[in-house]
Amino acid sequence: CTDTRNIIPDTLFIALKGKNFNGNLFAENAIQQGAKFAIVDEKEFADNHKIFFVRDTLSFLQDLSRYHRAKFNIPVIGITGSNGKTSTKELVYSVLSKKFNTIATKGNLNNHLGVPFTLLRIKKGHEIAIIEMGANQPGDIQELCEIASPTHGIITNIGKAHLEGFGNLEGVVRTKSALYHAVRKQTGVLFYNGDDLLLKSLLDNSTENISYGKENAIVTGRILELTPYISMSWRSSSYSSENINTKMVGNYNFYNFLAAICIGNYFGIKESHISDSIAIYTPENKRSQVLETKRNTLIVDCYNANPTSMMLALKSFHDFNHNKKIAIIGDMLELGEESDLEHKKIIDYCEGNNIDFITVGPIFQKLRTEGAYQTVMELSSELAKINASVILLKGSRGIELEKLITQL
Repeated sequence: CTDTRNIIPDTLFIALKGKNFNGNLFAENAIQQGAKFAIVDEKEFADNHKIFFVRDTLSFLQDLSRYHRAKFNIPVIGITGSNGKTSTKELVYSVLSKKFNTIATKGNLNNHLGVPFTLLRIKKGHEIAIIEMGANQPGDIQELCEIASPTHGIITNIGKAHLEGFGNLEGVVRTKSALYHAVRKQTGVLFYNGDDLLLKSLLDNSTENISYGKENAIVTGRILELTPYISMSWRSSSYSSENINTKMVGNYNFYNFLAAICIGNYFGIKESHISDSIAIYTPENKRSQVLETKRNTLIVDCYNANPTSMMLALKSFHDFNHNKKIAIIGDMLELGEESDLEHKKIIDYCEGNNIDFITVGPIFQKLRTEGAYQTVMELSSELAKINASVILLKGSRGIELEKLITQL
């Protein structure tokens, strides 16, 4: 535990530090609340009886999780990507749990803290672990792989995300592909989108490579309809599914479904159980959710946004056949020097494809004159003027588009 508000008896408290907090200050309090031991990295707080000093508490946490993970000879599936990794992780978990005692990353706790926390939750009875790995700067995925030692891996896609940290798309490629390198060290298995030429180019013959895609892959599938929910079917060498009506929107989620189907198929999940898992999965946390209000149908995908995911969401929204729809799109953050250019591309796409849209955020606002609002609060007073029955909400988390949901 790293938070004294969550202490339970016999907890090991690890005193982490951040910009605005110092866990060392709470070590004694953690012991008083029932923690069995505490780990600190400032000697003045260590009593060498129940509170112990280490050089760096974050390194201690990561080393402890690495040590714990090494005790288990089970498949560890690493999942990363610029878009779709959390949805894919949840879908894979839904499928594999049909047969195996599976543990997976909670929510999107996929960073230098979240990965160790997930690994430390693995217990003797677990048969498969699914570890989501996020990155916002060079070297992040390599660091997480050194902790998790994935035996299986999947990169959902590589796109323009966190360019402020990576510098350019090449930086994203180098960082994400560290997952492939880690699985190669294990002579493991990689699952890949056969329709993605970039991902295919990063493969070699040192791993077993299992493909999924629209055609010419081990597992194939096709979209049958967008209502806006995806209706789809899939095939393997010996099986052809019935039509599956899912509870997710956006044709960009099609490959997330196929990834989960492909992984389930590889691990021997019964085909009908795979299809059932895909059909019943319901997204949460403002990711590809459909919410019905008294006045409108909302497509809520405002947990995060980058140029790739924004364009995919808008293209899917454009393809959805409805004559009274509008997109409310928020700024895409952390794009560095590419920010204005990428936001202008989004504006040009909407205008060039006759998509009615409103923008929220200072970046969009400086690039267009009409239909642009600085903040959600500024837009709120204008919502009554919107004449639409289907509304897309897509933007970076920091823009807080979810605050509009109760007003639409």
